[in-house]
Amino acid sequence: MKKNVVLLGILAIVAITLASSAFVVPEGQQVLVLRFGKIVRTVNEAGLYFRTPFAEEVEYQEKRLLTLEINDKAVQANDGRRFLVATFAMFRIARPKEFKESVSGSLNTARQRLETRMDAALRRVYGARPFGSALSGEREVMMDEIQSAVSSEAATLGLELVDVRIKRTDLLPEVSKSTFDRMKSERQKEAAQFRAEGREANLRIKARADRTATVLVADAKRTAEIKRGEGDAERNNIFAKAYGQDAEFFDFYRSLKSYEAALQRNNTTMVLSPDSEFFRYFGAQALQPGPKKTPAAN
Repeated sequence: MKKNVVLLGILAIVAITLASSAFVVPEGQQVLVLRFGKIVRTVNEAGLYFRTPFAEEVEYQEKRLLTLEINDKAVQANDGRRFLVATFAMFRIARPKEFKESVSGSLNTARQRLETRMDAALRRVYGARPFGSALSGEREVMMDEIQSAVSSEAATLGLELVDVRIKRTDLLPEVSKSTFDRMKSERQKEAAQFRAEGREANLRIKARADRTATVLVADAKRTAEIKRGEGDAERNNIFAKAYGQDAEFFDFYRSLKSYEAALQRNNTTMVLSPDSEFFRYFGAQALQPGPKKTPAAN
């Protein structure tokens, strides 16, 4: 009976020893094994491991990516303007032993030291450039410079700085209005210049169009005068041929045209001698055929 009790006691001690010596490393974490406060080994892979019971202890550390956010940090550009910058950094614990020795494994302490270094890097990088650089393609270069400056501090802490991003860059409230007013004035100046150039182009186009129109009208009038002269010449030629064929009929036709022009209204009154040449074709004798006139020889 006593042997069974002793055996059970031994088994219980062995079970407690095994239970106290085993530890599990989950995914996303890593473990430091310390013997009397001194680091003896590092476990980076997930799984079941054992330690010396009562003599060794384990300390868990994050293996996943960690973040550091810095919001509304006031910096000044080299043109004197001040603005607020929000940054975002990603890092991981790359060397657990160094991390333990430098900041006693405290993430809060590590974040504080990184933030101090980040603040200095922001002031240096932004202070070497005008405000517009943070809003242009040079922004990528600035982030690379900040990451390079902070990486050295992170390495001394056993950390690996993976990336640094500038989330936002805003002017201070007291600077925003003056900057907006200056930008507005510049845009108004550009608009006035564009309008002046437009008016100048408008006058130039109108002058060219007026000159072209004057030339076209002059050419048209000249052509019209030429055509009119040619028409008058053709008309006179036709009249001359008609007169040569029948001079008496031509005189009669011209008299009718004269009557038509002179007697346009019903109340026309003319005081002329009855035997006037104007009334030559009004008498009865005028309607009788007379001797045909022979045109004079040229």
